[in-house]
Amino acid sequence: MPPVRGTLTRDRPLDGLTWLRVGGPADWLFQPADEADLAAFLRDLPAGVAVFPMGVGSNLIVRDGGIRGVVVRLGRAFASYARDGHTVTAGAAMLDAHLARRAATDGLDLTFLRTIPGSIGGAVAMNAGCYGTYVADHLVEVRAVTRGGGVVTIPAGDLALAYRSSGLDPETLIVAATFDAPGGEPAELAARMDEQLARRDATQPTKDRSAGSTFRNPAGFSSTGRADDVHDLKAWKVIDDAGLRGHVRGGAVMSPKHPNFLVNRGGATAADLEELGEEVRERVFRHSGIRLDWEVKRVGEPVGPRTSGDETGRG
Repeated sequence: MPPVRGTLTRDRPLDGLTWLRVGGPADWLFQPADEADLAAFLRDLPAGVAVFPMGVGSNLIVRDGGIRGVVVRLGRAFASYARDGHTVTAGAAMLDAHLARRAATDGLDLTFLRTIPGSIGGAVAMNAGCYGTYVADHLVEVRAVTRGGGVVTIPAGDLALAYRSSGLDPETLIVAATFDAPGGEPAELAARMDEQLARRDATQPTKDRSAGSTFRNPAGFSSTGRADDVHDLKAWKVIDDAGLRGHVRGGAVMSPKHPNFLVNRGGATAADLEELGEEVRERVFRHSGIRLDWEVKRVGEPVGPRTSGDETGRG
């Protein structure tokens, strides 16, 4: 491994770094001291070593066999905040909720971020959104470090932001994001965020170990096949209709409070969680003909046979 000024740890368990508290070790976990440390490390890292950017693990299942390669996790040095008029630049490690609160104090409206779990880097990579507003609606540009160690500025229009996705190279690490934020009265923005939190806590299992919404909402579904019958559905509703609210597998359960939340009820393995999710997908398909797509990212190696739908992604 190249020399670093930050922290480079071999065989680092990842279960304590994800909200679901599951997952095996990374071959290496790198926590860079600053942007220059990150760029130099990636520049000198052998080409055959995979790189996986990891945020706070809020939208992630790390499989029980862990991750081969280097997991990069940005820390406090990447949690900066700067304002210039109606423009805000936040470090990629800043929590979404913290940015929403800080901006509101300055009279800037990024309140849609308040109830989104995770950090700014992951929110951009996933084009996170809530209450009808998405990162794409406010993002101006990102600053990033490429796999080869180059530091680049990427305009929002070049990121191919779409529903819960972007076209960002999976080994490019966002280090900061700039947003255009409309103005607002700080007290009104604070009240709006309080209302959002109350609504979320009333409908979602916020006290349980989950990774947020497990599946994307189905879009463009027609029960009759007619073009005039196409409509969007809620993932929780099709799961509920299939009788899977509260469905259990090992230590994993589809939340009785909100059936699109996959919860570690205690002692779950990554395999329990992923296999329960796959069972839900199959049973929903048999019940309604709708094939749910994962929103939670599943990464790394299983201990046993690999389940279907293998992915990599950001958390």
